[in-house]
Amino acid sequence: QVRLVESGGGSVQAGGSLRLSCAKPSGYTYSYNCWGWFRQAPGKEREGVAALFTPSGNTYYTDSVKGRFTVSQDNAKNTLYLQMNSLKPEDTAMYYCAADPVCGGNYGILNRNTYGYWGQGTQVTVSS
Repeated sequence: QVRLVESGGGSVQAGGSLRLSCAKPSGYTYSYNCWGWFRQAPGKEREGVAALFTPSGNTYYTDSVKGRFTVSQDNAKNTLYLQMNSLKPEDTAMYYCAADPVCGGNYGILNRNTYGYWGQGTQVTVSS
């Protein structure tokens, strides 16, 4: 089973920044058509935060993070990043990286059902 590897979570004060990274498993050479970031706060549903459609390079964001978060990938397309600026306490959640080689199913790129591969999650805590 493909397991993505996330890093970069932590604790920060409101207004601060963090950068999350998501790497393909070592030795995994296939490309992903889409990959993105999801988050889940206690008692809430897992929601799509940001995603990248690799063939076009188009990026997508949920409304609450537009203008603050930026999703990108390295040139080799082996690592996905999420730069998070102007963090707010409501951004506190477990953040998960997700990817899929096909990105089909017509669920939408910010829908969790689009993705077959997931990471273990990294915690982001923003204090006021």
